[in-house]
Amino acid sequence: MQAHPLPPAAQAGISQGLLEAVRRDAPLVQCLTNFVSMNYAANALLAIGASPAMVHAAEEAPEFARMSGAVVINIGTLSAPWLESMLLTAESAGQGGTPWVLDPVAHHATAFRRVAVKRLLDLRPAIIRGNASEIIALAGGRSAGKGVDSGNAVAQAEQSAVAIAAARETVVAVTGEVDFVTDGKRSVRIAGGSALMPRVTATGCALTATVGAFAAVSRADPYAAAVAALSCFAIAGQRAGAHCAGPGSFAWRFLDALAALEPDSLARESPLRR
Repeated sequence: MQAHPLPPAAQAGISQGLLEAVRRDAPLVQCLTNFVSMNYAANALLAIGASPAMVHAAEEAPEFARMSGAVVINIGTLSAPWLESMLLTAESAGQGGTPWVLDPVAHHATAFRRVAVKRLLDLRPAIIRGNASEIIALAGGRSAGKGVDSGNAVAQAEQSAVAIAAARETVVAVTGEVDFVTDGKRSVRIAGGSALMPRVTATGCALTATVGAFAAVSRADPYAAAVAALSCFAIAGQRAGAHCAGPGSFAWRFLDALAALEPDSLARESPLRR
């Protein structure tokens, strides 16, 4: 880690400015995401102020990547045709200077997924967002998780994230009860959210899409983009969780909380921790 990391208050100020930029610029975020998450992820992007585009066909997705502010690739409901499109789109994004975000959903579950993620990693995502099990497995460690479960030790997940970020020259965001973001040199923890978030399908996928929105307005610093996106989700999740009756009402209250989030809340209610 760097000797003098940015104080949480200063980092929160950067996040505030990035949320203002998302609301001002409404960046176009192309999502090649899973069937389960398309609707909720698109609504989360709209709520935060971005413009979603669920363009995934191999015939047009690579071309579309060059006109997008960012690309998000989520392997949740992977298939051979989708993988072909993902690889072509990630390559096109890289060639065009468009940042892209990888969500390696349950990549350790099958041989098909393991090979797919290895090929995608070689195309250099700007940011990787996963749960503890996924990040530990991505670093070559043993994971006790099944599918998208995140029952691994926090310390192991953080160490794995730092190792991946340094080796791949990327940003890694590990999400859980307390999130962790690192670029291999800088790191920060993000507290907040709600225990109901894992009980609403596609909340994590929507977060990855939102990371893409912030990456679009923070191309020079994907670390700041990931911190800002996760901070927004932490505050909105905490607000929604305080007033809901269960997972169903949490889902819509969370979208409302994202839409109502004031940029200065990222400083006033900063969820950042050392």
